[in-house]
Amino acid sequence: MASTEAPPGAQHWVPANPSGIDELKSAAAGCQGCELHENATQTVFGRGAEHARIVFVGEQPGDVEDQRGLPFVGPAGRLLREAVDDAGIDPAQLYISNAVKHFRFELRGKRRIHQTPGPAHIAACRPWLVAEFSLLRPELVVLLGATAAKALLGPSFRVTRSRGQLLPWPASAQHPEDFPVAEIQALATIHPSAVLRADDRDAAYRGLVDDLKVAAQAVG
Repeated sequence: MASTEAPPGAQHWVPANPSGIDELKSAAAGCQGCELHENATQTVFGRGAEHARIVFVGEQPGDVEDQRGLPFVGPAGRLLREAVDDAGIDPAQLYISNAVKHFRFELRGKRRIHQTPGPAHIAACRPWLVAEFSLLRPELVVLLGATAAKALLGPSFRVTRSRGQLLPWPASAQHPEDFPVAEIQALATIHPSAVLRADDRDAAYRGLVDDLKVAAQAVG
């Protein structure tokens, strides 16, 4: 029977005054804030520019990311890089991470099938995201998919209703006091993996690029 106790949370592993992202990443490698670390290959921390103007937040690493230890390096990551280019966003201005840093999956034979992280996993991993934001202090956060959007903008947020819209962070964020960033904005869109699953990939891809163009314009 699965434990009903809440996971201890990542706060026990987050350095009090980290000097930079590299220190956070090193500390996160040993995180046992929830049970996902038991079966995942490794922690998959964020990466990108230390002074990024835009931070992308996805759901969790996938199978390829779990094996390589880097976020968005699988098929969805390749598609996202293409969309970023087509939207006119400078990759040097970006940092990309996930709401949950370990791969949650179900084993079927030899295949590891993605499972959406639950609220307890998101809450347990939240301290890492807070620490990343505190160091990065971005102008805009792009939330990729429903899990990331709900993790930061609250459980009632619906990407389908508000995608591609610039939202004021203090008014919309879940626990805005966790993210001491002046004049931050948020923009939600679909996860690139949704484009790969879409019946009409071309239309879905165009929609993603259009949303990212709004992000590009927001930071000039």
